[in-house]
Order: sequence, then structure tokens, then C-alpha cells
Amino acid sequence: MQNVATTLWHRLDLPGHDACRLDRHGDAWQLDGTALFRQADGRVAQLHYRVRCDRNWHAQWGTVRGWLGGSAVDLSVVRSAHGEWKLNDVPVPELAHCADLDLGFTPATNLIQLRRLNLQAGEAADAPAAWLDLEEGGLSLLTQRYERRNEHDYWYQAKRFDYADLLQVSPEGFVRDYPGLWLAER
Repeated sequence: MQNVATTLWHRLDLPGHDACRLDRHGDAWQLDGTALFRQADGRVAQLHYRVRCDRNWHAQWGTVRGWLGGSAVDLSVVRSAHGEWKLNDVPVPELAHCADLDLGFTPATNLIQLRRLNLQAGEAADAPAAWLDLEEGGLSLLTQRYERRNEHDYWYQAKRFDYADLLQVSPEGFVRDYPGLWLAER
């Protein structure tokens, strides 16, 4: 295992922090982090997450463990070599066209899409992702679009949340400024 980069964010819309590191495991990549935050309804969360990708940044599996309020969280997401997704061993066939896993509670997983897309300045691409929803405990489609503006800036859109803004990204691919939601500690 080789550590590539680490980052620490603080949440802007609600109290919270997230610490994440990116590691290289042979031909694979792995994000490993912990998010601590308060939900809008007042519940506090402590979640450890891990996402593994192949050498081309296609998600292979992810886990989320911890607690949200008084409830335990223990979720496992797996994507087969043929693109079939499973959440806790239950197939989610409508996501077969997705290459990315997006954990909605952390900015860490944006790195996966940015690395996989490898956009040049002026290029744009859609990045549909399997989105893990903690509230519902489900896996569903998140339609996203990235447009690289320059070396560190990407225009990002997620219509599901009526969100569009300019993301500032570190050289390693971690989002440093996710306007209104997360900001990396300097």
C-alpha cells in the first residue's frame, strides 16, 4: 500500500468534518475516510467509508460502517466485472451503465469521477454514478456532469439536487472547495 494524498474537510452547511486518504494498492486505488457530521434533523453521524477502484478508476466495491443517530450503518456495495451493482448482496440492475460509486455524505468520491474522466481544459462529460443514499439506505442513479475549466477548476452539475457550481480541485483530484457544502482545511 502506498499513500498518495490525504485531505481534511470541514462542512459548510452543517457542523461536520471528513478526513480521507487516497492509497495505491498495486494496480488498484482506494479511498479510506471517516465523516463526522450533524444532519439537518439534528442526528449525529460517525461513518467510516472505503471505496476500491481498479487501475482505470472504475468502482469495484465500497463499504460504509458506523452510526447515524441511534441506528447502526453497515452497507456494502459491489460492482461486478460485468457492471452489475449489488447493495448488501441485493442486485440493483438499473445502474449497470454506471462506473462510479458516489457516497452522498462525503466529497471524497468526486475524486473517482475526476480521475476516471481525465478531462482536459475545455472538455466536459456526463458521469452517471451509483449514489448511496443514507436516509433511504438505497442505491440509485445520480446524473452528474463535469466540465474542466482549467488546471484546478471544474463546473459541476447534479440536477437531482438542483446543484451547479465551480469546484476547485487539488492536483491529486480531491475537491478543495465544494461551494456551500465542503471546504478543505489549508
